[in-house]
Amino acid sequence: MSFEEDDRVVLHDEHSEFDGEVGTVTQTMESMFGDVTYTISFEDGQETGVPEDALAAADGDDTEE
Repeated sequence: MSFEEDDRVVLHDEHSEFDGEVGTVTQTMESMFGDVTYTISFEDGQETGVPEDALAAADGDDTEE
């Protein structure tokens, strides 16, 4: 699953201080090899270079229209 800017996601990275927290995708970056990484903004900071497999869509009250 790929994510876009403003998507709410949960970070799953045991080495991150934001592990298990919900954040918002603020930037997507694609390498010349086609790999996509994300910058995720949290209430207390941000995490950059996050691979797609370390993210899950956040459950919540977001509704699609």
